[in-house]
Amino acid sequence: MERVNNLKDSTNYDTPAKLEAIHRDIKRLMERTNQEYLDLMMANLRKDFIDSITVYLSDDIKKGLEQGMVDPCPMRDTCKSVFTAYLEENSKNIQQGHISGGTIAQKRDELNQIRKKVSGDNCDACFQEVNSLFEKQLNIMDSLQIYSFNDETKTEIAVIDEEKIVKNVLEPLSNRQRLQIMKYMASQTRSFSILSEFTGLRGGNLLFHLQKLLENDLIMQRHERGDYMITKKGFNLLLLLANFQKSTED
Repeated sequence: MERVNNLKDSTNYDTPAKLEAIHRDIKRLMERTNQEYLDLMMANLRKDFIDSITVYLSDDIKKGLEQGMVDPCPMRDTCKSVFTAYLEENSKNIQQGHISGGTIAQKRDELNQIRKKVSGDNCDACFQEVNSLFEKQLNIMDSLQIYSFNDETKTEIAVIDEEKIVKNVLEPLSNRQRLQIMKYMASQTRSFSILSEFTGLRGGNLLFHLQKLLENDLIMQRHERGDYMITKKGFNLLLLLANFQKSTED
């Protein structure tokens, strides 16, 4: 009889503990299930949002190029097709969920290579529009935390060589006439006489400014006494200045 009573007491003692353990297991299961459901729901919402953003960017590309490209121009349709393919390929990168800095650098270089293949009088306006649309895509990527250039920017700022930048970039570009010369030859090569007529500078005065740009690899001369043309470095600096000006006006 005593043994039966001990068994009943033991059963009575274990039952609440077992029920509490079962309750904890059920609670953990529900919490895990709810979290998994929440994660799945958030993933689906993010996917739907990114899909919507991609559609928006596609429409924005068409609208931007239609309104921003020079018209009339005999190469307009051809260039528009190339620009559309370039920008839409970049917008599709958003769907990957993460884009490396190397991929973005490659896309920038790709646009520079396209720019080098054309030399029309009105190309600057079209390329500025393409570059503006490209930067808009990057801003959206940054806001979605798909591509963040904040850490990269901090690293790049930290390694700036002040003396080199001032000597090779800021000083040559600080003169209005030198900047004017670079802008004028951004779309095609220019002869000394054409530059003289455009700037109003004569002989040694013009030569001084050209030499300053030549020394810093912002322009180049095809051959001795030949036409002058902008370098890749010079063109990239012009794009940088154009983007800076646009950002301060928005």
